[in-house]
Amino acid sequence: MKAVTVPPIKSQGIKTKLVPWINDLVLRSGTSLHARWIEPFFGTGVVGFNSPIRGAHIVGDTNPHIINFYQGVQNGDITPYSMRAYLERESQLLATADEGGYAHFREVRDRFNRDHSPYDFIFLSRAGFNGMMRFNRHGDWNIPFCKKSDRFAPAYITKICNQIDHVARIIKRKQWVFSNVSFIDTIEQAQEGDIIYCDPPYFGRYVDYYNGWTEDDEHALFEALDHTHAKFILSTWHHNDYRANDMLTRYWNRFNVTTREHFYHGGGHIENRHAMTEALVFNFELQERIEAEPVRQLDLFTIAV
Repeated sequence: MKAVTVPPIKSQGIKTKLVPWINDLVLRSGTSLHARWIEPFFGTGVVGFNSPIRGAHIVGDTNPHIINFYQGVQNGDITPYSMRAYLERESQLLATADEGGYAHFREVRDRFNRDHSPYDFIFLSRAGFNGMMRFNRHGDWNIPFCKKSDRFAPAYITKICNQIDHVARIIKRKQWVFSNVSFIDTIEQAQEGDIIYCDPPYFGRYVDYYNGWTEDDEHALFEALDHTHAKFILSTWHHNDYRANDMLTRYWNRFNVTTREHFYHGGGHIENRHAMTEALVFNFELQERIEAEPVRQLDLFTIAV
């Protein structure tokens, strides 16, 4: 089995371990491997970067910092080398800062909230508490420091740089369009023959999302997917030890649903650190699995320390 490419952006709830399950459904959807991939909630990008679909990838997110970062990778402004130089400089400042590193974390946070540097965005996503990504109503980063002044060890910096190199190679292999737009705007670009993958925030659970997520948003997503001519796969939650997802019975159970248990290790709330039954909702009949042509395995790219 091909190893999953892990992206450089870190966030609570990343779907890394669920990628093989999602891809198996894609390959059983009957979608041409040369179709277009439409993804309105791009997030970290882990599903899109590992998609077996080889056509154009039209992806969007309302978080401008995610889109800004990947546009920077796409146009060559952000490289493994430039990120290494940045992280080595900032890690030294973090290790020697007052308050166990918090003084420098606060400086980077304030600088990011003012200037929105994609480099500071990576720093904060890796230095914040529990790998969370959260913004306040003004769009400012508001996750506290993880209290590890030695957070960016040389091996950890190399790992991040390798991840940037890997996604840069994937972006070069296909046509990618990154847009800071609403999920409706992205879904409306889908046509018959395309496949849409949606990983929206989970309604009714404590989530990290740039704009929040309401029942009105869930309803709008249902309407958009119910009327699309494309095939779609929606990631959501089915139930956990505490309760079930009411949105499934209200909206999504009229489509096909498959489930699998998954465990979330991170989260600021204890209820988000238990096993959960995940659901994939889809609007097509399963077909015999199409085998994707093998993609050359990415060579490990290690920048000299």
